[in-house]
Amino acid sequence: MADVFALTSANRLMIADFLEGLDEQAWTATTLCEGWTVRHMAAHLVQPMLIGFGRFFLVSFRYRGDTARTVDHFTRRLAGKPRGELIALLRQHAHDRVDPPRVGPMGPFAETCVHLRDIARPLGLDAGVPVEHWRILLDYLVSPAAAPALCPPGRLDGLRLTATDIGWSAGEGESVSGPAEALGMAITGRRAAYADLAGPGVPRLG
Repeated sequence: MADVFALTSANRLMIADFLEGLDEQAWTATTLCEGWTVRHMAAHLVQPMLIGFGRFFLVSFRYRGDTARTVDHFTRRLAGKPRGELIALLRQHAHDRVDPPRVGPMGPFAETCVHLRDIARPLGLDAGVPVEHWRILLDYLVSPAAAPALCPPGRLDGLRLTATDIGWSAGEGESVSGPAEALGMAITGRRAAYADLAGPGVPRLG
């Protein structure tokens, strides 16, 4: 079994290097996450290491338990830090083992895979994690253990998923096929990835 913590650490360091190579204008560019720029995304990637679960839980009461709004709250606060500091923090905490309640270590791992493309795709850049990381993530997303925040219950019902570049498939039903990255992005709600997929089941992804 892959050491998910080690893979997450490697991906964080890769993302830090990628972010360091972007100019200030790129940091103001929009990402695939609505309302967030590259700067917001960089802040979000360090959030799990800087904000303890207890603090997160307490602040969530302000938003009536709405996790998404609580995440946005901390992301926007951290986004006020200088660009260089955010990159340094991502490197400094790259090896932190984050194991969130209800999500586990696969949550932070998934974020490194997906959020790098959330940043790079709108910029027209090819930066991405190794393709084998997408295989690991796909296996998780189609499993009963998948976090609802990543793959809502029922999203994949009646679909046959095929990653054409890694010889991976899962499920039964209408076909959805394409690169592993595109499948992972689409399953986690990135409609921009639909353009890289084929099959009658694509519209059913939501």
